[in-house]
This record gives sequence, structure tokens and C-alpha cells, in this order.
Amino acid sequence: MRRKGLLKVIFSVVFIVMVAVSGMNLFQQDEVCENVVEATLQDSPKYVFYFIGDGLGAGQRQMAQYYLQQFKNNKEEKLLINNLPISGINTTHAKDTLVTDSAAAGTALATGHKTNNGIISMLPDGKKVKTLIEAAEEKKMATGIITTTRLTHATPAVFASHNVHRDNENEIAEEYVKSGVDFFAGGGARHFIPKSGWLDGEVNIQSKRKDDKNLVDEFKKLGYQTFLGKTSTNGFRNMVVDGKEKVFAVFQESHMPYEVDRSHKKDTPSLAEMTKKGIEVLSKYDQGFFMMVEGGRIDHACHANDAKSAIEDTLAFDEAVQQAYEFYKVHPEETLIVVVGDHETGGMGLGFGNNYFLNMNHLDHVKISVEDVLQGKYTGNREEYFGYIAENFGLKNLTVEEKSKIEKAMNMVDQKIKTDSNAYGGYDPVAIEATHILSERVNMQWTSYAHTGTSIPMSAVGTGQENFLGYKDNTEIAKAMASLMGFKLTK
Repeated sequence: MRRKGLLKVIFSVVFIVMVAVSGMNLFQQDEVCENVVEATLQDSPKYVFYFIGDGLGAGQRQMAQYYLQQFKNNKEEKLLINNLPISGINTTHAKDTLVTDSAAAGTALATGHKTNNGIISMLPDGKKVKTLIEAAEEKKMATGIITTTRLTHATPAVFASHNVHRDNENEIAEEYVKSGVDFFAGGGARHFIPKSGWLDGEVNIQSKRKDDKNLVDEFKKLGYQTFLGKTSTNGFRNMVVDGKEKVFAVFQESHMPYEVDRSHKKDTPSLAEMTKKGIEVLSKYDQGFFMMVEGGRIDHACHANDAKSAIEDTLAFDEAVQQAYEFYKVHPEETLIVVVGDHETGGMGLGFGNNYFLNMNHLDHVKISVEDVLQGKYTGNREEYFGYIAENFGLKNLTVEEKSKIEKAMNMVDQKIKTDSNAYGGYDPVAIEATHILSERVNMQWTSYAHTGTSIPMSAVGTGQENFLGYKDNTEIAKAMASLMGFKLTK
């Protein structure tokens, strides 16, 4: 009897424990279900800004902020993108490699899917994957694409086209006409005009097309207000938005100017101006909007190891985010701003050796970009070139060693010696030696002329901001945004 009684006690205890554990599991399941319901019922933002800094890594954000602090004479000054309430970090690898290009990284950010380098919003097997902009259009939202690169360049392309290779820009341009995107602004006119080109004032815009298609006219037929070339800049700036407008604006044959060059002439709109106009246009739509804004030339500056242009374009990018933030302050319960990069470029390093502080004052007198202006400037007249970089690139009082480095590169150019791409990245060796000397004076270094595989920072503010917190892969950013918006992306 005692044994039977003991067995009964043991059985009772086990039963009670099982019930208790079961109850705990049920309770936990209820909590999970409740959280899912809360997430489902959470208000989706009506207005979404997706800012992508091409090549924008931690070093670029940090260096631009240091420069801003010096410019403002305030060590507490911060970039807006570094001061948003939500911060995270993202991995960027492509499906086929650690070091991604903008096509694969952009596809991840636009669709939530990994793909191989060079592919535009398709999987390696050729399957097309839905983009966030296409999903937004299905929800009847207005959409916009804004960039400082060619509109047909990789990052903007992944949001409104699908192609086996990013270089097929003429095909990408044709897809844009059918995309339904309501607002386009950026560069790249050469892919939208017929092969004969187009006269913009006294400047002939060369075309890259092999046919007579005039895609700008096609946009006009669809009811878009069109702006083509620099001469259309004032018309774009002064455009009065009256009701639901559609806009197609391309201001340059290829990319928009680097900010360090643009700021002197202001004959093309800044990224902030294009963003502001995009807000004016898209905010007239009743169902809200989804806007992708790319600071694309940060990447180009870092490819050319151009510190000042990288800083100026990062600051211009931050000013564009400021336009969205001003809109957010008026619509705080309906707006989401997410700021990401697609990858880091240049392997930017701050401080080296025993020198741990940046000498940002060496950048104060830089007036030109490396890639668009300084490259190719040396044509054989050494005295003239040294005078030019002293006046326009901040390189005064060159040391014997510094001058010797530039002269060695001049010898290569004079003798037409083929340069090693690893040494100069395919750029003009004279310009590269000059920019490296400037960088060393600033006390920063570059490790590459290409992209790197390092993780990059992101930040966010607005409705659903908590969904972007933490260490994530770039695909998770798109998936989090789709989930928040109730979008269905391709499985």
C-alpha cells in the first residue's frame, strides 16, 4: 500500500508539473499571439522615406560629422542621420561574394532578397522579385525615385526595374516609362534621349542609345511634367504643384555634379532641393507615398579616395534627410524615415600610426572634386599644375617628399606608362597622388579604390521605427519595412 501510495503521490506531482508547464506554455503562446496581433494592428506609416547613402559607412558618417563640427565651431554638432533615435548596423554581403556591388546590395534593400553582383532585382536563376516601390504602388501609394547618380544607375534601378545586368541602362530606362513611378529626379539624360542627342542651351547632351526612341517624350505623353538638362533647373525649382502631378527630371547627361563642384555654380538642384520638390509633389496624393532618395556620389568620391567630396556629398545627403525630417515634424504619427547605406567604399580609415587626431583644416581650401575636375588636369605643364592644386585643392607648401611623389606620377603620364590598377584604381595617377597627400595631411587613409565588406550603420525615426533596431542583414531592412507596411514581397 505504501508503494502504491507513493506512486500516486509521484503521479500527482508529475501531473501537476505537466499542467503547470502546459499552462506556462499556453501563457507564453498567448503572449506571442498578443504581440503578433499588436504588430498587425500597429498603424502603418502613410509617408515613407527610404534614404540610401551609396558607399556610406561608419567612417564616412564620422568624418563628415567631425568636419561639420569644425565648420560650425561646435564640438557638440551632429549630423541629423547620426542623431535619430533608432540606430542599428547592417551586413551587406551579396549572394555570391562578401564584397557586394550596388546592384546586389540595392536588390537586398529593395526586395529583401540576396542576389549576385550586377543583377537588378532578380534572383540568380532569373526570377524577378517584387520591389518595395512596386508593392507600394499595389497599395495605391504615390512613389518617387531621387538620386545624384544617373537614374538608371544600380541603386535607383533596383526599385523600379528588373534586369540581368546593371549595365543595361537603356533597357532600364525603358522600364521606367512603364513603372508607374510618379516622381523621378536625378541625372542620366543620355539613356532617355534618341541617339542623335539633345541640345541643352549651347551644350549638346550625348546619347547612349542606339535607337531613335525619345523616352522623355514618352513620359510627356503619359502626363508627366518633364525637365531636361541644366537649362530646366529654374523651371524645376519654380514649379508650382497644383494637384496630383507627375514629374520626370534629368539634369545631366550622366551623374549629377559632386556637391563640392555644384555648390559654386548651383546650376543644377541639390539633393535636398530634389527631395523637397518630391515631397511637394507626392504629398498631394491621398494614399500617401513611398520615396527612395539616394546620395549616390558619396560612393564615387570614395572610389577616387576624395576626402572632401565624400564629406560634402555626405553633408548634402544629410540636408536631404533634413527635408524629410521637417515633413516628419508636421506628420509625426504618419511618417517613417529610414537611413541606410548599401556598402562601404574606399576602406576609409581615420587616424594612423601614432597620429590619432584629424587635421580637418587642410580641407578648408578644397574647391574641386578629384574624379570630375582634378583627374586629367595635368597635361604636361608642371608649374601650372602645382599652381592649380595650391589654389584649388589646398596643397600649398608641398614638402620635397610630397612634390617628389607627384612628379613621379607626372613622369608616368609624360611617358605614357600604363599604370597598375591596384596602385591607382584606374584613375589618373597624378590626381591620386595629390589626393593621397591631402588625405595624409588630414591624417586619414584609404585601403581600397573599391567597395569593402564591412558592416555599416543605419538609423531611423517615425512610425514603426523600433522594427529597424539592432544588428541586421540588409535583407531584413526591406522585410521589416514590407511587414510594417503590409506589403507582400516575392517569396
